[in-house]
Amino acid sequence: MNVFKRAVSQIQKGAVKSFQTFPAAIANALAFSLVTIVRIHLDWPEQESYNFLFNCLHWAFALGAILSLAAITAAKSRIGDKKSFMTANVVGVLAAASAFLLLYAFGGTDPEFTGIRYKTISIIAASRVGVLMLISFLTFIVMAGYPKDQSDFAHSYFMTHKAFFIAILYGIVIMSGTSAVAGAIRALLYREMSSKVYMYIGTISGFLAFTIFLGYFPDFSKGNVDEHRAVAQKQPKFVEVLFQYIMVPIVLAMTVVLLLWAGKTIVGGMRADFIRLSSIATSFAVSGIWLHIMVTHNETAIAKFYKKVYPVAVLFILAFEAWAFVLQLQKYGLKTTEYFFIVVWVAALFAAILLIIKKSKAHIGIVAVVCSLAAITVLPFVGYNALPVTAQINRLENLLNNEGMLEDDKLIPAAAEPDKNVRESITDAVSFLAGTNEAKLPSWFDRDLQNSNTFKSKMGFEQIWPQPDDFYEGSPGFYMSTSLYREQVAVDVSNYNWAVSFQDYYEKNQDGGITVKGKRGTYDVYWTYTPPDNLPDLKIMLNSRTIIEDDLNTYIDKIIEKYPPGNMESSQKVPLDDMSIKFETPEVEVMLVLRDLSISLDTREDRINYWINPDALYIREKQ
Repeated sequence: MNVFKRAVSQIQKGAVKSFQTFPAAIANALAFSLVTIVRIHLDWPEQESYNFLFNCLHWAFALGAILSLAAITAAKSRIGDKKSFMTANVVGVLAAASAFLLLYAFGGTDPEFTGIRYKTISIIAASRVGVLMLISFLTFIVMAGYPKDQSDFAHSYFMTHKAFFIAILYGIVIMSGTSAVAGAIRALLYREMSSKVYMYIGTISGFLAFTIFLGYFPDFSKGNVDEHRAVAQKQPKFVEVLFQYIMVPIVLAMTVVLLLWAGKTIVGGMRADFIRLSSIATSFAVSGIWLHIMVTHNETAIAKFYKKVYPVAVLFILAFEAWAFVLQLQKYGLKTTEYFFIVVWVAALFAAILLIIKKSKAHIGIVAVVCSLAAITVLPFVGYNALPVTAQINRLENLLNNEGMLEDDKLIPAAAEPDKNVRESITDAVSFLAGTNEAKLPSWFDRDLQNSNTFKSKMGFEQIWPQPDDFYEGSPGFYMSTSLYREQVAVDVSNYNWAVSFQDYYEKNQDGGITVKGKRGTYDVYWTYTPPDNLPDLKIMLNSRTIIEDDLNTYIDKIIEKYPPGNMESSQKVPLDDMSIKFETPEVEVMLVLRDLSISLDTREDRINYWINPDALYIREKQ
C-alpha cells in the first residue's frame, strides 16, 4: 500500500512540476484546450464560419506542444543552462505561431473547388504539420535517451510508452469520476444542465492527462542523476512476460507464415492480392521493428532468437513483397496505396539492414530513416499527393495517345472501341484522378469524367472496371458490386391515374400493402423483400386476386448484363430507361421508377445482396 501511495504521490508531484519543466509545452496544450472549450461553447451554426480558424489553431498548438517537448529536452540534456532552456521555450511558442500563420494564409482549400461553403484545412497542409509532430516526437525520444551511461533509445522508447499509458489511465479515471458526479447533479439537482458539461470535462481531463504524461518523465538536466529515471525505464514483470511469451511468439509465427508464402510464391508464382498483402506487410514490418526495440535488453533465449532471426527473415520477405509491388505497378501504375507501401518497404529494408549490422545501436539510424521518409511523403512533386497523380496522368496520357484519343490537349472519342484491358485501365486511371481534390490536373481532364454519362460522351465507350483475374489468389474473396442511381429528369406520368410512394420495405408475409380505390375495385400494392439476399418482389392484387407478381429477376439480369459487377469506387448515374420497369395486364398499366439500386457480390462466400429502392409506382387503370 505504501508503494502504491508513493507512486500516486510521485505522479501528482510530477504533473505539478511539468508546468515548470515544460512551460511552453504546457502553455500550448492549455491553449489547445481553451480553443476546444470555445468550440464546445459555440453551437454549430455559430461555429461553422470559424471552423477553419479553430482548426488552424488546433493544429498549431498541437505542433507547438510536441515541438516544445523535444526542444526543451534537447536543451536540458545537451546544454543544461538557463539561456538554452529559455530559447527552447521561445522556439516552441514561435513554432506554434508560425504554423498558425502558414496554415491560415496558405493551408486552406478553395470553397468553389470543394463545394463547401467555408474554407477548410487542406489534407496536405494537415499532413505536413502531422509529419513535423512525428519528427518532433521521435526527436524527443532520442533526446530523452541521453546520457549513454544512464539510458539509450530503447529505454527511452519504453519509458515514453509507459508514461503514455499511465496518463491515459489517470485521464480515464478523472473523466469517469467527474462525469459520474455531473450525471448525478443533472439527475438529482439540476435537470436543465447542458450535455456540453461532459465535453468540458473530457477536455479538462485530456489536459490533465497531458500534464501527467509530461510529469512522469525524469529530470533530463545535464549532469543530474534522477533516481526516477531507473524506475521509469524499467519494464515491469508483467510487461516482460507479455513481450517474451505472447508477442514474440506471435510475431515469429507471422514470420513463419510469410516465409511459407515466399516459398509458395517461388513454386507457384505471385498470386497474392496486393491490397491484402500491403496491409499484412505493413503490420508485420511496423509491429516487428517496434517489438525488436522493446526487447532490446531482454536476454532470455526466445528474445535473443527473435532479435537474430527477425531482421534476416524481413530481408527475405521484403524481396518477395517487392516482386508483388512491381507486378502491381505494371498493372495499375503508382497510386496512393502503392506509394505508402514502398515507403514502408524502404523503411523496413533499412531497419533490417541496420539491425543486422549495428544491432541495438541501430535505433537512432532507424529513426533518421523514418523521419526522412516521412518528410519526403509531404514534399512538393514527390509527396503522396503529387507523385501518384503525376504517374497516373502519364499512364492515362499514354493510353489515350496509343488509341488516338488525345490531340492538342483535347480529348477525342475513340473511333473504335478499344480492347477490354485498355478500357479497364482508362476507367481505373480516370477514377483515381477524378477523386484527387488537391492536385493540379491537365487542362484536358474533366473531373466530371467519373460520371458515367460524361465518360461515355467524351471517351466514346462505357466505363468498365478492372476485374480480378486468375493472377490473384485473393480474387474469389473480392467484394464486387453494381451501384446505380437515376439521373434527375422529369418523368411523364400524364397517362397514369395514381402514384404510389413506398415509405417502407416489408419482409414477405408481413402486412404493409398500399390500398388504391379504382373503378374496377380495390388494388392492394405490396413491395416486399426476401431475406437473406433481400431480393425484392412487386405484387399487385385486384379484389384479392393477384394480377401482377414479379421478383424483378428479368430486370436484374438485364442490369447485370449491361452494368456487370466490379470493384466500383462510386455509383454510376444512368438514364431513366435503365431505372424503370413497365408491366401490363388486361386491367392496368404500371410503371415502376427506381431511385437507386445496389447489387453486391461476395464471391468468396457466394453471397449476393440486393438493395433496390423505388421512387414511385405509377398505375393507369384501363377502361
